[in-house]
Amino acid sequence: NFYHSNMTLEALTDQLRSIDTFLGLRVWIVNSDGTIIADSSYTGNAVNINLNELDPSFLSEETVSENTFFQGIFREPMLSYIHPISYKYQVRGYIILHTSQSGITAAANSYYLDVINLCFLIFLPLLFLIFLYIYYITAIPLKNLRKAAMEYSSGNYNYALVLKGLSEYRDLGAALSYMATELSELDDYQKKFVANISHDFRSPLTSIKGYAEAILDGTIPHEMQDKYLNIILFETERLNKLTSSLLELNSFENHGTFLDIISFDINQIIKKTAESFEGSCRDKKITLNLVFSSYETYVDADVGKIQQVLYNLIDNAIKFSYNNSKIKVSTEERGDKVFVSVKDYGIGIPKDSLKKVWDRFYKTDASRGKDKKGTGLGLSITREIIQAHNENINVISTEGVGTEFIFSLKKSEE
Repeated sequence: NFYHSNMTLEALTDQLRSIDTFLGLRVWIVNSDGTIIADSSYTGNAVNINLNELDPSFLSEETVSENTFFQGIFREPMLSYIHPISYKYQVRGYIILHTSQSGITAAANSYYLDVINLCFLIFLPLLFLIFLYIYYITAIPLKNLRKAAMEYSSGNYNYALVLKGLSEYRDLGAALSYMATELSELDDYQKKFVANISHDFRSPLTSIKGYAEAILDGTIPHEMQDKYLNIILFETERLNKLTSSLLELNSFENHGTFLDIISFDINQIIKKTAESFEGSCRDKKITLNLVFSSYETYVDADVGKIQQVLYNLIDNAIKFSYNNSKIKVSTEERGDKVFVSVKDYGIGIPKDSLKKVWDRFYKTDASRGKDKKGTGLGLSITREIIQAHNENINVISTEGVGTEFIFSLKKSEE
């Protein structure tokens, strides 16, 4: 407008000052001869530019340049923009915009800071929500686990632990609940154990004390004393057997039992053990069948302990078999194992009692069992002996049909 209309130089300068004020740009209007005719920041010192010293490419088209041409005019590095002013296809002058590089850097830094602040404002609530979520899935389950552990350690095994969150915490909670259940069962077992052992010791001691006092005070006639002395002897032997069984069971549980592992023919041990029960089988008219997989079957084990296992199992089979029944003891070789089976066709074991038959003092009859002479420790000792050999023993039973105990032994390599 200045070159092809009647705009005054004063009006042009006012416009340039407005641009300088609002945009922070120093603006020059330069004639084609290099005279600065308008300056947005005019300080009273006229400045002329020798345009001939400029690269012609700066004057022929729009150019943004970081150069040293204006260093004598400005006190700091500037970024300059030059645009030719044409009128009727002739260059009449140039408009040159200057801005300091430090200003651009400051503006960029301010922009970045604004972006960072905006991101902070946007992400702060999100981070808070993430924190709450992490707290919900980690800290709260840990607090619940700690509370449950404190409850269980104080003996409150009925405390219900409910966990929400990561599957790892749920698994840990399930394991802790399972531990509490096992501890509760162990606590009940210990109480029953004390009650059972008290009962099993009290009964014979009461009999011994009663009969001994009766003999001493003359209540029992002299001719009857031998009978009751035999009862006292029997009860004493039962107490001795009970004590020995408890000590043996305790030695197994403390891993203090030494096993004398040798190679022997299991068939011969079964035969010798079966011979011990000829009288019992004859009294109940029970047929004891021995079925071997081969003429000789050698295993690696403690012969004395395995004979004790066979004795306990055959003794149990006879006690709980019907008269005129049969018992089958057999062996089977599979791979590097020999499986020994003791099977009867007696009263069987109730389904809900199968897992309990290994418990100390457990008897299927709550009134202390059909076998009044037993200690209730035979099967517990049997399992401990087999497990000490790093082998397995299992029971299969149907009530009213019969019971089968099967245990494994390592076959000899010889």
